[in-house]
Amino acid sequence: MRSTLDHFREALTQTGVGSSDFDLNPDTVLPAGRVLRPAGVLAPIIETDRGLGLLLTKRSAALKHHPGQIAFPGGKQDKGDVDVIAAALREAHEEIGLPPDHVEVLGTLPSHETVTSFDVTPVIGFVHRPFNILPEPGEVDEVFTVPLDHVLNRDNYLVQSRRWRGQMRHYFVVPFGPYYIWGATARMLRAWSEIIQK
Repeated sequence: MRSTLDHFREALTQTGVGSSDFDLNPDTVLPAGRVLRPAGVLAPIIETDRGLGLLLTKRSAALKHHPGQIAFPGGKQDKGDVDVIAAALREAHEEIGLPPDHVEVLGTLPSHETVTSFDVTPVIGFVHRPFNILPEPGEVDEVFTVPLDHVLNRDNYLVQSRRWRGQMRHYFVVPFGPYYIWGATARMLRAWSEIIQK
C-alpha cells in the first residue's frame, strides 16, 4: 500500500495542463477577462477491506451550486485559508467530519475550471487514521466509498452529452453502482487517471 501511495506522490509532482468543464466542448467561447474564484477539493483515499477506496459525497439537492451531484468534499478558499490545500482540508472537516490532522497530503492536480466560475485545485490525500463520518446537514446527503482502482482506470470512463443553455454539452462520466459520477468530479478524476497511467 505504501508503494502505491509513493507512486501517487511521485506522479503528482509532474506539471500538467489544467482541465475544465469545457474540455470536450471546444466550440465554447469563454468570456474574456472572466474572474475565477479559487477553491480546493479533497480526494480522500482510505483503506478498506477490498483495497484502497475514495470517499465521495452526494451533495444536497437544496444547494445553489451542483445540487444532488456526486462531488469531492471541498469549496471556495476563504480569507482565513492559507491556500487552496487548507481550504480543501477545512471544507472536508466541515462537510464530512474529517480532521485535517488525519490526512497525509500526497500532492495536487492541476486546477480545474468549472462552469460556475471556480478555479478548483484537487488535493490528493491519504486518510491515515480512522474517523467518524459526519455529513454536514443541508450540504451533504450521503458519504460513500468507491474503489480507487475503478475511478483511476480510464477504460471505465464514457463521454455523454445533454443540452445545456441551448447547446449540446459533452462530459465525462464514470458510473459506479447506483452512483452517477459526472461533470467536474469525473473530469478531475479522469485527469488523475491520466497522470497515474503515464
